[in-house]
Amino acid sequence: MEFLFAPMEGVTGCVYRRVHARFFPGVSRYYAPFFSPSGDHHFPLRGLRDLLPEENPGVKLVPQLLTNRAEDFIWAAASLMDRGYGEVDLNLGCPSGTVTAKRKGAGFLLLPAELDAFLERVFASPALRGLAISLKTRIGFAGEEEWERLLSIYRQYPLARLIVHPRLRSDYYTGPVHPDAFAAALEGSPFPVVWNGDVFSPADLEALRARFPSVGSVMLGRGLAAEPGLAGRLETGEACRRETLRDFHEAVSEEYRAVLYGETALCHRMKELWSYLILHFEGGEKHFKRLTKAKSWAEFHLASEAVFAELPLLADARMPGLSGYINNIRKG
Repeated sequence: MEFLFAPMEGVTGCVYRRVHARFFPGVSRYYAPFFSPSGDHHFPLRGLRDLLPEENPGVKLVPQLLTNRAEDFIWAAASLMDRGYGEVDLNLGCPSGTVTAKRKGAGFLLLPAELDAFLERVFASPALRGLAISLKTRIGFAGEEEWERLLSIYRQYPLARLIVHPRLRSDYYTGPVHPDAFAAALEGSPFPVVWNGDVFSPADLEALRARFPSVGSVMLGRGLAAEPGLAGRLETGEACRRETLRDFHEAVSEEYRAVLYGETALCHRMKELWSYLILHFEGGEKHFKRLTKAKSWAEFHLASEAVFAELPLLADARMPGLSGYINNIRKG
């Protein structure tokens, strides 16, 4: 089984990726948080730095683009080819209101004719000859009946892989998955189809394999952010040791200290990491509040050390009701 690491804005940037790859085996490809190319066809320094190969040693990285303009996709993808990348991914899954209002991400799914024309231009472009292009998609915006049309469009093009998060945009991340829609994508597919969503434990993977024995790739997101060693555990059955997790945390924070300006930025970035990591510890509500209220690195470091010293690791990260759980902790 091949495991892919989903792009997660604010968490899986280049610092996190390269440290994660050092500590935890099992991830075949890391997908970068999306870059949204603008009409001036210029990479901002911050966005470019995250994608530079030298910032991602030991990482097989796939850049992801968010756009509904074929000319912007072609320019950005060709620029990434020039930097040595052999594959890029198109984001058709982001459910954020600010994104979908611009008819990007999952919002582009509302315009199937325009999406078809977009893909036709992209795959016909001489500038992208030899580049592998994958799509990460939801199954529709508001209704499962949208999927048949979308799938018929995708199958017209030589995709490197189709990564399917079998939810609607209206489901966000906690609504029900739609396995029948994924089954439709698998049936007679001319390209590899990847499952994305709700694999948080070996039991989840076993259930997925029983339902879809032909699936060879799974994209992990929230579960892998909460349990950084999840891909390795799914492959070997061996759980990550507490000491390894603590060493990983220390290495990430040290690398962020070297590139971020000031303690406020460092604490903010590490709080994003802990919004998932705390789900791997039993009874983390009180400790997470302490982490979120920390105003200096010394205070934050003491709070994180207390988690590692005092709380037992859960066998499986607490993922059901994730959004409500974290929001309740923050409000409390």
